[in-house]
Parts: sequence; C-alpha cells; structure tokens
Amino acid sequence: MAAVGRISGPEWQRYPDPATEFEIVRLTDPAFASGLTAPHLRQFHRRFDALLYWSEREGARQAYLLDLRAGDSKQLTDVAQLDPSSLSLAPDERAAVYFDGSALCETSLTGSLATRSIYKVESGAPRTGITVASDGSILFAEGERLVRVARQKSTYSSTSPLRETTPIDLVLARPRRPQVAYRAGGAVYICGLDGSNRRRLALETGNTGEILWSPDGRTLLYLHIPDDVHELVALREHVPEDNSDHLISRTSQFASVSANADASVFVGASRSRASAYVLLLLRVTRRELTLCEHRSSEPSKVSPIFSPDSQSVFFVSDRHGKSALYRVHVERFVEETNG
Repeated sequence: MAAVGRISGPEWQRYPDPATEFEIVRLTDPAFASGLTAPHLRQFHRRFDALLYWSEREGARQAYLLDLRAGDSKQLTDVAQLDPSSLSLAPDERAAVYFDGSALCETSLTGSLATRSIYKVESGAPRTGITVASDGSILFAEGERLVRVARQKSTYSSTSPLRETTPIDLVLARPRRPQVAYRAGGAVYICGLDGSNRRRLALETGNTGEILWSPDGRTLLYLHIPDDVHELVALREHVPEDNSDHLISRTSQFASVSANADASVFVGASRSRASAYVLLLLRVTRRELTLCEHRSSEPSKVSPIFSPDSQSVFFVSDRHGKSALYRVHVERFVEETNG
C-alpha cells in the first residue's frame, strides 16, 4: 500500500488540433495507458476541481484523482484487478467505489485513503455493470440477478431486488429518482430500487448502442443503430412516464455520446474512419460542430463527456501512443450550466 497517496506531477501537453486548430490539452502521458470510467458514473467533483480516472502509470492499473487546477494526480488504490469501467465517486464525494476482481470495494478519499471490501460476487457468477443511485446504494448484475448494496450507517448490506430469465448486461440508476433501468435479453426495463413496478420500455425497434440517462433523469438517451450500415446512427430519447420515444437527431455515425448538464447539447465520437472526430450536436438545430480529431483505434472507447459546468469536453484516445486523457474548451459554443 506504499504507493497509495503518491503524487505524480503534471503531464499536460497543449497542441492545436490538426482539423480545427482549437487548442487541445493532453492531460496524461501516452507512454502508459490511462482512461475514463463508464460515462454514466460520477467522475467529477461538484466544484469541478478533480477528475476520477484510471491509469497504468506505475505498471498496474489503478485509480487516480486528477487535480484539474494544478495538474497533479494522486494514486488512490493499490489493487490487483481493478475494473476501470466500475470507478465512481460516491454521491457525497467522500469515497470512490469500484470492483477489484470479484470484490466490490470502497476507498475513502480523505485521510489515509483506507480501503475496504463491501461485497463479494458469488464464485463463478458473471458480474456486469455497476451504477450508483442518488441514495448512495450500488447496483450491478450477477448473471440474471440484480444486486443492490446499500449503506446501513457504517456498514453495507446486500439484497437482490429481482431476477430475470436472461442475463442482465446493463444497469443504470435514474438520477434524482429511486428507480433503475436495466437491459436483459436485448430489452430495456425500469423498476424501483427495490425491484417494484417493473415494466418494459418501448424503445425504437432495432439495435441499441450506448444508453444513459439525461443528467436530470427525465429521459433515457440512447443511440439507435440501423441494420443497414449505409444509414445514419440516430440519437433518441425515451420518456418512461408515458413510454413515448422521440428522435433527437441523426448523427455522424456516433459510437458514443453524452449530454451536457441541461441536455441542450450532446458530444459524440464518430466511428467513421474517414472522419474520426469529436463533435458537438445542438438539440435545437440538429446541427453538428466538429471540435477536434480523436483518431482513436477504438472509437467506442473515446467516451467524450462534458464537465459539470458544460465548458469543457474530456475524451480518451490512443492517437499519440497508448490511451490518454484529453480536454478541449467549448465555452465559445456552449452556455455555462450549474452542473
């Protein structure tokens, strides 16, 4: 555990984007791999002064906290099998949660950065997804079973709100509401955190790509992928209260997408090899603006996200070597939000 708490100095490198000449800041050194967690998980402090991410800076994959003002990175974990897509800040921002192999762990972000295991996945059970609800409970799937791990004062207890007939492969807690959406057998359902009032959501027929809640939890946003490869990937939204589904816009073949704080602007990464760009999509005009190249060998892992104030976009690319974190300011195009 000697490495926990170690500070690495700034690795920032600025350069003009070859396509747009906008200034890009590379935040981590591409000599080693670094990346963001799943887009639906909490990654930023509310004050927007720190970013939770993973890196192989010291060889093994570990969790770090990046100071977005000074540029320093603090190592938070020293574990054997960190799942980088499971990293999330707790709602009170006093801890980070993640999977280390089959163990769900919590690391305090204060004091000695103490770590404890709070749940163990059953031996041999496949574990998929992780999401953190607004009440602090953590949900994920063990095969066909949805698991909820909730804090009880200083300890945690686990329950299994429901079981499906096919494996669950996606779990998304609904912001500001005690509900969770999940996908099983290709269908998407919503229910209470206790498994109550389960019902299927009538998403557009066809293939569904990335899915996430709008930041206010009002609608479920998703990429609809047509069977015909010559047709455009569409961004759609679903309103669970009336089970209505609407087209937001066709896209430049987005492989991943996320929304700013009020869902008025979206940022996506194109899967097109000829136009490997990070783009802004304006809801009101349905028009796109090219921010920069990503040139990633895996567009689905670019995972662009907005900062809480909607003034910056962060993304991942391996264009300069191994995967690294990048930032581009967008204040000239997007109004500031409260996050």
